[in-house]
Amino acid sequence: MKHSKTLQEKFKELQEDRQAVLATNFYNFETLKGVLEAAHAERLPIILQLTRSSIEYMGLPVAVGMAEEMLDYYGIEGWVHLDHGDSYELVAHCLDAGFTSVMIDASEKSFEENVKITRKVVRLAEGYGVNVEAELGYVAKLGQDAGKVGFTEPSEARRFVEETGVNALAVAIGSAHGFYKETPRLDLERLSAIRDMTSAALVLHGGSGIPHEILREAVSRGICKINLATEIKNCFMKTLKSRLVNEEEIDLRKVFPFPTAAVKALVQDKLLAIQTGTGAINQ
Repeated sequence: MKHSKTLQEKFKELQEDRQAVLATNFYNFETLKGVLEAAHAERLPIILQLTRSSIEYMGLPVAVGMAEEMLDYYGIEGWVHLDHGDSYELVAHCLDAGFTSVMIDASEKSFEENVKITRKVVRLAEGYGVNVEAELGYVAKLGQDAGKVGFTEPSEARRFVEETGVNALAVAIGSAHGFYKETPRLDLERLSAIRDMTSAALVLHGGSGIPHEILREAVSRGICKINLATEIKNCFMKTLKSRLVNEEEIDLRKVFPFPTAAVKALVQDKLLAIQTGTGAINQ
């Protein structure tokens, strides 16, 4: 069901099997339902992610409560994760609210400051027994320069994990948040080198728009968590907009199932692609 094992334990299994789990952001009931219907259909685990903005939009207890209840309802092995937590205080609130995984993102600070903040969060999270993720390197966020180079150095990755005790590490190997103007080229050799340097679970942010064969290669080289967010928002809103162009129906219960179904199809394709090597290229 929800989280029969800790995410740390799950990551160990995934590392041994050279597999990955999909981590999807959700923004309302409909996107959450679409994600979980996909995971249920494929009988695969899922990580449900919430950012600060989504938490503020839905309310912390509502957002995490809805995620946990729906994981139970669909009978899915899953975890609720804070994505890009930007402060110690936000992480603390999420831990108290029942999150089973948290990310502290101090990647835009100096290496030393990133280590200091991450170590502090790791110590806090130890009392809750939950997974802690951090980021090292530059993975462009929405609105930032995707062409800026700030790849994760393998030796720094080892040092960072050793000094912080973090469980999972998001690495910068050429991906970016949001859509790509051209097909991204991930530095897979760098990924292999990072994998050889550390036993931490490696995470790929910016999974939207990366061709499936590249995602599969990244998984084979050590990635065991792939984040998906932008495509979910885009898929939901584009489907909804196209539906409303000539739609006079005002009952949202009759309109929202269409974009929800589109999210389900998208997530199913991603799940199949990274787990079994199937799925359409570039949904």
